[in-house]
Amino acid sequence: MALEFRNVTKTFGALGQKVVTAIEGVDFKVNKGEFVSVVGPSGCGKSTILSMTAGLYQPSSGEVLVSGEKVTKPNPHVGFMLQKDLLLPWRTIIKNVEFGLESRGVGKAERRDRAMAELERCHLAGFENQYPYQLSGGMRQRAALARTLAIDPDIILLDEPFSALDAQTKLLIQNSFAETIQEAGITTLLITHDLSEAVIMSDRVLVLSERPGTVIREMPIDLPDRAHPLKRRQMSEIHQHAAEIFALLKLDQRAT
Repeated sequence: MALEFRNVTKTFGALGQKVVTAIEGVDFKVNKGEFVSVVGPSGCGKSTILSMTAGLYQPSSGEVLVSGEKVTKPNPHVGFMLQKDLLLPWRTIIKNVEFGLESRGVGKAERRDRAMAELERCHLAGFENQYPYQLSGGMRQRAALARTLAIDPDIILLDEPFSALDAQTKLLIQNSFAETIQEAGITTLLITHDLSEAVIMSDRVLVLSERPGTVIREMPIDLPDRAHPLKRRQMSEIHQHAAEIFALLKLDQRAT
C-alpha cells in the first residue's frame, strides 16, 4: 500500500481562536502506481489532505501512512507540485531540475546525469540551458515535473497543476504528464476542481463532502488508456462519470 489515511481528522485554531475542522474521519487507501484524484467543494480540505501526505501537517487524530510508515515529518519520498511552477528565475532549467538533488548533497556529475534524464523524459532536452522566462507556460510545467521526478519520489502530489494553462496547452500537458507518470510507475494524488480532468486522468476519484471534508464516494474509473487522456476524452463514459460526480456534489450541498 503506497498511501493510507486511517480515520483522519484535522482541526486548525490556536488557543482562544475559533477551531475549524478541515477534514473529519477520512479513510482511504491508494495502491502503488495508482492515480487517484480528489474532488470536492472549495474549502472542504483537499489541500489539507495533500499537505498531510507530504508531512507538512500532522493529524489531530488518526494516522497517515506512506509505504506502511506513519508520517510524522516531511517525507523525502513524496514530491509536491503546485499550481505555479515555482522555478527559480536566476537558474537555468537544468539547474532548477538539479535543485532538489543539490539540497540533498548529491554530487555534481550524478545530479546532472539525473536531471538530463528527466528533461529528456519530459521532452525538454535541448532547453536545459535556457532560463524560465524563455519557456512557455506548458514547458515550465514540464520542467517542474522533471524537477519533481529527479528526486525519485514514490508519490507525487499535484495541487491543480494545470489550472493556469490555456485550454490547448492544458490538454497537451495532461497527456504528457499521464504518459510520464505511468511510465515511471509513480503513485499520484491529484487535486482538481475540473471533474472531467479527474475522470480522464485517474484510476479512481475520491469525492469529498462540504467542510469538514469526508469521503462520500470512491468512484472507480474502469476505462482503458489512462496514460492517454486525449483518447479518454473521446469516450462517452467520461461525461457519464463527470455527471455522476457533479450530482453527488449537488446532493451533498442540498443535505448540508
